[in-house]
Amino acid sequence: MSSNNDAPLSSARGHAGGQPPNDAKIRLRDVRLSRGGRQVLHVDDLSLRRGEVSVVIGPNGSGKSTLLAALQLLVAPDSGELLLDGHSMRDDPLATRRRMASVFQEALLLSTGVRKNVETALGLHKVPRAERRERAERWLDRFGVAGLAERHARELSGGEAQRVSLARAFALEPEVLLLDEPFSALDAPTREALIDDFAQILGETEVTTVLITHDRDEALRLADSVVVLIDGDVRQVGPPAEVFGAPADEAVAAFVGVENVWPATLLRADRGVATYRLDACSDCELDVAAADPPKHALFAIRPEEITLAAIAEPRVEEQPTSARNHLPATVRGVQAAGPVVRVQLGAGSDGNIPVVVTLTRPSLEDLAIDVGSLVTITFKATAAHVIDHE
Repeated sequence: MSSNNDAPLSSARGHAGGQPPNDAKIRLRDVRLSRGGRQVLHVDDLSLRRGEVSVVIGPNGSGKSTLLAALQLLVAPDSGELLLDGHSMRDDPLATRRRMASVFQEALLLSTGVRKNVETALGLHKVPRAERRERAERWLDRFGVAGLAERHARELSGGEAQRVSLARAFALEPEVLLLDEPFSALDAPTREALIDDFAQILGETEVTTVLITHDRDEALRLADSVVVLIDGDVRQVGPPAEVFGAPADEAVAAFVGVENVWPATLLRADRGVATYRLDACSDCELDVAAADPPKHALFAIRPEEITLAAIAEPRVEEQPTSARNHLPATVRGVQAAGPVVRVQLGAGSDGNIPVVVTLTRPSLEDLAIDVGSLVTITFKATAAHVIDHE
């Protein structure tokens, strides 16, 4: 049987949610940017807090890289304001750029030695010559590549090159660090090791960071705040636990991996718990913790929040668990998905409610289920979420 973990999703550094403008290092107001007659970025008001890691996620073509290019002053919005510490970034673009450092998917190193790459960047930022080598060596060592200082950049592996690129950026001691999918081109072991080191260094320096990624795991591991961009619009901003556990709309839910979303109608609400009937299943009633539940909603639950129990004949009312929600289901498919297994089910008395559950391989083996097996799905009211569907 899979475990049901009530602990909330957490970020690497765990700051509280909320984004008051007076604590904003970066703020975008009424920003609009179009290309070829199509609006590619539309931000009414977005504040990125000082000293925090803001991770921008969204599907391909959602405007993530355009947003970062605007912050780098590489593209100019058609309208709106980009503010750094409350002042327009475009009042003095050169001075603004000197307060920032950027890291891209490709390392983009100079065709010279590793240490020279870092020292050259420092020279362009007017760092005194006597200080350049000390900074270069300190940050190369911090990223674990001090031993490569004399090597030519062209001789580096992809992971080594990206470590040098990050060392170069941190050596500049920027107020703002801007990163465009810096880990996406790396193999899995190299990527995991670099992200671990990067997360630790972010915690030590507390530099204001904006990270663009399409990888949900990166957002969960690194973000203090997650910004969801879809079709150029900011759909949701909040701590990782909030965005991944309580998505604001159906599109956000789909992107952050909330695969179980069912239209439902409110039956009753009492003391913070709402009971819904699924529209496609007249005898499927489910509870959710909700203070102000909408009449018509999308009832949502993450695949990993559902527990399965294998039984010969499902008898929902007799399940020995503290979870409030139980539904009989039939296994429709079992698919390997990396370190986990996706189990596809048809739930409800008619089996017409599509459900996806993720299990570890040992959990699947313990259950001894296969296509056609009868099971009970179980989850807690606190693990579910409703999206207003009026």
